[in-house]
Amino acid sequence: MNCFCGNPTIVRTSWTNINPGRRFRCCPQIGTYCPFFSWVDPPMCARAMAIIPGLLASRNALEQSVNAMAVANRRLKIWLICSWIFFMIFYFM
Repeated sequence: MNCFCGNPTIVRTSWTNINPGRRFRCCPQIGTYCPFFSWVDPPMCARAMAIIPGLLASRNALEQSVNAMAVANRRLKIWLICSWIFFMIFYFM
């Protein structure tokens, strides 16, 4: 399927609250005004549209928590290594 520019369309995913996770076709050239737009997926039921944004929000919160814990874990490993190095230096001197 080609857009109005003549380029083959690409499939993207909408993450808006109105159409969460719904795929659509659009022009691949970002920044140009090509009005081509076509939904790939049928519309979702009202219940799915109400539930999915909450699930996405909780997933994003969990992902941020995991990233913060990974940073803290890395920092603690560095402190552990440094403490062992200082321990060895003072022990053998």
